[in-house]
Amino acid sequence: MKYLFIFVFLFTAATHGFAQPFEETDTASTEAAGMEFVETTEDAHEKPVDFIPVVYSDADYQARLEKLPCEIQLPYNAIVRNYIMLYTGAKIKDKVEEILGLSEYYFPIFEEILDSYGLPLEFKYLPVIESALNPQAVSRVGATGLWQFMYGTAKRYDVRITSTIDDRRDPIVSTLAAARHLKDLYKEFSDWTLVIAAYNCGSGNVRKAMRRSGKYAFWDIYPYLPRETRGYVPAFIGASYMMNYYKEHNLVPKKINFSAYSNYDTIHVNVWMHFDQIAAVVGVPIATLRDLNPQYRRDVIPGNESPCSLKLPKKYVNKYIDNEQKIAFYKADFYNPVKMVAPSGFTPYVAPAGKNLIKHTVRSGETLSTIADMYSVRLSDLRYWNNTRKDRIYVGQKINIYTKSRTSQVKSSNNNNTAGTASATTPQEQLISLNGYLCYQVKSGDTLWDICQRYKYLGVSVEDIQNLNQLTKARNLSLGQTLKIKKI
Repeated sequence: MKYLFIFVFLFTAATHGFAQPFEETDTASTEAAGMEFVETTEDAHEKPVDFIPVVYSDADYQARLEKLPCEIQLPYNAIVRNYIMLYTGAKIKDKVEEILGLSEYYFPIFEEILDSYGLPLEFKYLPVIESALNPQAVSRVGATGLWQFMYGTAKRYDVRITSTIDDRRDPIVSTLAAARHLKDLYKEFSDWTLVIAAYNCGSGNVRKAMRRSGKYAFWDIYPYLPRETRGYVPAFIGASYMMNYYKEHNLVPKKINFSAYSNYDTIHVNVWMHFDQIAAVVGVPIATLRDLNPQYRRDVIPGNESPCSLKLPKKYVNKYIDNEQKIAFYKADFYNPVKMVAPSGFTPYVAPAGKNLIKHTVRSGETLSTIADMYSVRLSDLRYWNNTRKDRIYVGQKINIYTKSRTSQVKSSNNNNTAGTASATTPQEQLISLNGYLCYQVKSGDTLWDICQRYKYLGVSVEDIQNLNQLTKARNLSLGQTLKIKKI
């Protein structure tokens, strides 16, 4: 017995079908988005006994379509009627009512972006027939997201698709790409109905139908279009009717709690992070994270590769910010796949005489390049010492660094703990490593402002140095004084 998405199964049954039916979907993704699957037995298609469809005359349907304030022409005929009967009938009543409920959240997003591109707002109905407003929808041929972009089309509009991120599932990113695509199609055809057809089957197939028919209007080239596209424009018209006249057919939008959707903030993440880590430390439900951030394919935010955005309900934002480091450290060895494994036959690096090993703990915002600059070592050496050819690191990771011993320049601490001291240099001055801090020895004429400017690449401020050294006034410096600049 095969599982089918009930909405599309019945949708394609209304006519001879249309492009990319969701006969096979990414089950894990759609379940995460709350989509329903049913087993396609005959009983599954029986009409509910408590709902009687309301049927009107052709004249009523036509008059209602004509009243809609649309820039796109919405003509009425027998094929369109079939789709109106489908959308307002009993067979997919539950799915249609779910779409009506979801539209309260998605349509304002669509309308704002479509309007900014000068496009007809009726295009907001395209995702209804493309994905049933499910951002996680994946067709049998790989079209993905609310707007069902194929890989090649999405990349043409700079939509990010990697092993961990698929921005076709992001409502805003995908809608921006869809608007650009629709705009380009209109430049090509100058006819909104042909734009809808080309969105479905590609501009090449529309032009081929024009050549074969010798005509240029959708209903004139209709017999020459691919089979699935012949039903696509009528389906769009039927969906437009349903979204505007559902009350006349006793359809009631499903009540959906949008509180998490409407009250959220966006946080920038620059470390590798798993949804489970966030949920465990902050307490936000996994389902909410997935609903607000559908673009992350495996519940992973690869912020260490490039800055990523994370949407969180506002009530969790402060707790997240206060515990960002704790989140990244939480079971990091389990959730973070970055492992530095020595290859077969690898001989570990042995520090030569006169060099000390420092274990640097990676902090938020650091890269191998900035760490190499901090300790005045070559990036290639840093990779070799840590047995990696890539620059990917994560917060909390221990990085091996070998530097020349500068113990003669460092005063012994009270417990005589001078082991592991080393220095990093800038073009002008030296820093020394002492008891877990990068330190600087005050010279004649130095001020806190001068020192701060000299080491601004470390991201320190005058206030930071004052706090580290318990200085009440910026002038309280003495020649030869050792100042803590930054914790290692």
